Amino acid sequence: MKFKTFAIIAFLVSLNSLSAQTTFDKWPAIKEFHEVMSQTFHPSEEGNLQPIKARSEELMNKAAAVLKSDMPEEFKTKSILAAAEKLQLQSKTVYKLVEAKASDADIKIALSDLHDVFHDIIGQCAEKK
Repeated sequence: MKFKTFAIIAFLVSLNSLSAQTTFDKWPAIKEFHEVMSQTFHPSEEGNLQPIKARSEELMNKAAAVLKSDMPEEFKTKSILAAAEKLQLQSKTVYKLVEAKASDADIKIALSDLHDVFHDIIGQCAEKK
């Protein structure tokens, strides 16, 4: 019984991974953003804000590249475009907070908000496939 449950969970996780990989394959700029996002957000969950403090400008630039990139046609919806604009604005907010030496709590909240916007984009893209 435990094996069957594990197999179902593994299948669902791999299905979700394939969906995200397809989005990343179709839209390299969002993949590049994700690489920096994951390397900065996940450490922040454990209280380590050094990665985002060191790479906030890079993250902001990757977000700008997402908006300027050659977005696949199926992703060019008003909602995804609006979310990409929000991604750019929120990444600027994170960068400005880091530059202003804001509190770790404020940076962490802004980074979490940015992470949520990213996941909104990925979720919407998955619906378009």
